[in-house]
Amino acid sequence: MPTPVLLSRGLDPVLGIFTGFFAYYLHETHPRTAPPPDKQLAALVQWKWAKWKREREEKLNALEREAEASSKVVG
Repeated sequence: MPTPVLLSRGLDPVLGIFTGFFAYYLHETHPRTAPPPDKQLAALVQWKWAKWKREREEKLNALEREAEASSKVVG
């Protein structure tokens, strides 16, 4: 039995992704279902990005301090 196809094998996934994004957009913007501004996707992504940058900067600073300390010991 062949698999059911709505439009075509290539267009069905695109339609599914578009439908998902559109449903999420409507969920975020509808007055009844809209989350508070600090809980919306854009704010959460900005928070996560800032957290990742801060942790990365701390890690790089620690590596630089370690490299400087080891170069002073060797030199």
